[in-house]
Amino acid sequence: MGRFIRSPKDVGTGLLLIALAAWFAWLGSDLPIGRAIRMGPGYFPLVLCGILAALGLIVLLTGLAFGGDAEADDEAQRIAVPWRGILLVTLSVVVFGLAVAPLGLGPAMGLAVFISSAASRRFSLPGGALMAIIMVAFAWAVFIKGLGLPLPMLGPWLGGY
Repeated sequence: MGRFIRSPKDVGTGLLLIALAAWFAWLGSDLPIGRAIRMGPGYFPLVLCGILAALGLIVLLTGLAFGGDAEADDEAQRIAVPWRGILLVTLSVVVFGLAVAPLGLGPAMGLAVFISSAASRRFSLPGGALMAIIMVAFAWAVFIKGLGLPLPMLGPWLGGY
């Protein structure tokens, strides 16, 4: 059975994506779906679950060997856990959740993007700062100007409302 697996990372990731899609689809199963012309609250989450499952299937299939060379080299068999990335991305989500109310959307998102960009091996301070500035500007343009959501860019700790 192991000889049919070319990349255990891809197989594991594909299975995880498919499982997450199934779990989220099950969580949203009590929402009315509606139709494409008149969408219900469960329509868009179900479409996203379908896309996630399809991507998971593609990743899963790329990790399997169909004929040809089924021997995987030792480098592909070894699975290294990227602890730095896992910790920094998790920390960025926690920082955003804790900072969005007191600091506002702009600084909280800037911190979260900067911290999560530090998870990359190619991280640099100017690159992380530029990415944070671009994402804050994008969030302002989409959520506040485009959608008109009443989100404060600056929170009460920074003189906002």
